[in-house]
Amino acid sequence: MMIKGLYEAHLPVSDLKTSIAFYEKLGLTLAHENERVAFLWIEKGKSWLGIWKADMSTIPYHVATRHVAFQIKTSSIEQIKAWLIEKGISIHPMFGFSEEKQPLVLDNPPQFHAAIYFLDPDENLLECMAPLELDTEENYDIMAYKDWDRKKNPFID
Repeated sequence: MMIKGLYEAHLPVSDLKTSIAFYEKLGLTLAHENERVAFLWIEKGKSWLGIWKADMSTIPYHVATRHVAFQIKTSSIEQIKAWLIEKGISIHPMFGFSEEKQPLVLDNPPQFHAAIYFLDPDENLLECMAPLELDTEENYDIMAYKDWDRKKNPFID
């Protein structure tokens, strides 16, 4: 296949310096900056995020225009909430799931992913996401990850 992955995604922001500091707190590395745009490496040479100083940062949120999901290792899903909170980043309620109920498992059969949601300084919706089961025959409803884990590992408490 010619396409190997997603190289870049873009978000509107109101203040480049504030947003650069936020994304650096997440571990992204500044690659380029001028007065209207900054690019931060997610994984150097493989993917980066462009943040643009733009009035679009004030339009109401919609997933099609102001959302980015970062891939994390499945083994990290248990630690992601504590990692974000340690960095002063609040978990954003999503799909009726409060901070306490996240991470959650998204129901997009036959694909199931664990996810946790948070906002950047301009309220762009960010997500950390990890694959759990792909192309499965089973069907599940959206649920808290801890319920998924209990379902998959009933003898572990």
